[in-house]
Amino acid sequence: MELQIIQNKIYEIRGQRVMLDYDLAELYETETKRLKEAVRRNIDRFPPDFMFELSKDEFDFLRTQIASLENPGRGKYSKYLPYAFSEQGVAMLASILNSPKAIQINIQIVRAFIVLRQYALGYAELNKKLEMFMMETNIQFNDIYEALTELAKKKELEEKPRNPLGYTKN
Repeated sequence: MELQIIQNKIYEIRGQRVMLDYDLAELYETETKRLKEAVRRNIDRFPPDFMFELSKDEFDFLRTQIASLENPGRGKYSKYLPYAFSEQGVAMLASILNSPKAIQINIQIVRAFIVLRQYALGYAELNKKLEMFMMETNIQFNDIYEALTELAKKKELEEKPRNPLGYTKN
């Protein structure tokens, strides 16, 4: 499976990068209902920083932002709110979904999270360098502006009224 497909299923909710239960179920080639059952049977393995249930407002907001969030099936939308799994929650899923397919998909999901983290770190570093450059440039422009202002003041002081040259009638 291509990393890009998995990365497109990673969302940022409540300041965390997460994957939703029905996307994970699709990747694991199982029903969302079965994935949720396995999670509920092992709920002690999923503290709030590993997994949380989306609120109705969060889910509605996601649905309006990302058109691909419509679930196919009997009803247009599930009557249950989805679970969101952090990177650690996805890793924990590997311990309860022990099929060869689940293990292979988990490896790819963890790699996708790593790529996103590296991208974010690279972006933060680039942003920091850009910020430093802008600060240095602003300081240089301020120095140039001050020098030009000082020169303009000196020129005003040096300019005295001059006597006209040439023959003048009295």
